[in-house]
Amino acid sequence: MVGKRRWRRGLAYFLVLGLWVAGAAWASAAAQEMRFFRIGTGNVGGSYFPIGGLLGRVISSPPDSGPCEEGGNCGVPGLIGVAQSSAGSVANLAAIGMGRLGSGLAQADIVHWAYNGTQIYEGRGRASGLRVIANLFRESVHLVARRGSGIRTIADLVGKRVSLDTAGSGTQADALIILAAHDIDRRAVDVLYMPPGLAAEQMLEGRLDAFFFVGGYPASAVSDLASHGNIDLVPIAGTGAASTLQHNSFFVSDVIPAGTYEGIGETVTLGVGAQWVVGAGVDAELVFKVTQALWHPNNRRHLDNGHIQGRQIRLETALSGVTVPLHPGAERYYRNVGIMR
Repeated sequence: MVGKRRWRRGLAYFLVLGLWVAGAAWASAAAQEMRFFRIGTGNVGGSYFPIGGLLGRVISSPPDSGPCEEGGNCGVPGLIGVAQSSAGSVANLAAIGMGRLGSGLAQADIVHWAYNGTQIYEGRGRASGLRVIANLFRESVHLVARRGSGIRTIADLVGKRVSLDTAGSGTQADALIILAAHDIDRRAVDVLYMPPGLAAEQMLEGRLDAFFFVGGYPASAVSDLASHGNIDLVPIAGTGAASTLQHNSFFVSDVIPAGTYEGIGETVTLGVGAQWVVGAGVDAELVFKVTQALWHPNNRRHLDNGHIQGRQIRLETALSGVTVPLHPGAERYYRNVGIMR
């Protein structure tokens, strides 16, 4: 009888202990509340979408990922980074300004114009709430032409069916600048608006002669077309390119290396930086931790192996070409590591 009572007391003890452990585990999980950090990217056929997914991976650290030092995720505890497809730079900045998106990727020129209320933002007011987390990589201007269309230079676009990407995109803005620098009136071109993936389909079907795309190489939409052997990359060089560089300081000379796309040689073009932008109202501590995770040494392998443009995402160029204020959380990180004083 005594043994049975002891057994019951022991069972009750372990039940209470089990409930306490379960309660502690629940409390721990509740303390590490799951949060989502959305990253506006671009069309699926471009470079922003895979880069956004890569950024989401390096800043994420769900509760079951394990300790960073033991091979687990080295992101922000309890945070899940989510890449969200969008129409690109202009759409991302608009969504951030309206509070519909926490962060997004955008071309340096578009960020500069939006913050200062110039160029395509003339008369629309300044987007003074924009802040930068980091400069990421260089984007190249691709002018893709259907082989056999007779398009070898930008001047040959006159009278042709040309897509400038989606309306309101960063690519559209840059394409119009480049056309103007080459003294081509947009009314002299049969202008269409479609994302790179759809443009590639239309080109395969012979319904499109050329399309502009600004993004990191290799871009999947261009790679797929090149594998069919029926496209060329048109160089952006000469006096028109020189004029573009002279009047737009955010543009730089660029080269798409030979072999980047199957059967296509080295192509001289223009480039512009891609930046990770966030709203000024986003919590400074969160942005600090996101920036810290982005540059965590253990995440270097993900950046290097996740996408060819990921190799360009380097701490030493994190502030290159940044002309608008950093977010206070990001600025705190860069001061801590000695990049800013």
